[in-house]
Amino acid sequence: MTTAILLAGGTGTRVGADIPKQFIKILGKPILAYTLEVFQNNRNIDAIEVVCHRDWVDEVQRICDTYGISKMKWLCVGGDTFQESTMNGVFHLKEHLQPEDIVVLSFGVSPMTTDEVIDDSIRVCREHGNAIASEDMVLCTCIKDDEYSTTQSILRETLKGFSNPWTFRFGELCEAYETGLERGMLDTLEPHTTSLYLALGKRLYFSKTVSTNIKITTPEDLDIFEGQLLLKQKRAAEKQQEGNV
Repeated sequence: MTTAILLAGGTGTRVGADIPKQFIKILGKPILAYTLEVFQNNRNIDAIEVVCHRDWVDEVQRICDTYGISKMKWLCVGGDTFQESTMNGVFHLKEHLQPEDIVVLSFGVSPMTTDEVIDDSIRVCREHGNAIASEDMVLCTCIKDDEYSTTQSILRETLKGFSNPWTFRFGELCEAYETGLERGMLDTLEPHTTSLYLALGKRLYFSKTVSTNIKITTPEDLDIFEGQLLLKQKRAAEKQQEGNV
């Protein structure tokens, strides 16, 4: 069984909206609805769990009902931090999943994730036990001496940028969070599951991503996503017009 865990518990303060960014509407539809549809329509995803803030549980259920997200089986309340929310979502599935089942973790505000990216993440996880969507660096990179300057460069050929999603065998993922909790590691780590795995000495394996597969974080990202949607609509209309000729 392959389950998507969509993390939708953040507040999205960097976007500058008066509601969490996953509920901002683009072309009349909440961002979270677009992300849910990506996983709903992927043939390799069997079930979906959404992790959200307790004040927005009813809204998430309404979105799932409105947009026909039939794969959404579980709603889980998140925590005060990213790690806690992820851990809550993982532990909530202990009674439902087997150790060899696969879970695909994704931001609820990554609506441009493609089937190709999801499918490759699952494939790599089946082979190696985990898969982190990643891409090579195309920009020159450096180490910040302070907020405004640097004297140290890094060879970009030696770097990978982590993207979305991150996929794991369920049993090992549970064990990682249990160990991190017991050792008091979760409050001190950079707040991502990948950081926990690396701190535990685990090897992470790369799967493919695409440059448009972004996490919506800033107002500019909202514009990028809307532009992508309008472009898809334009191409679909052109294709339909060609078919009618």
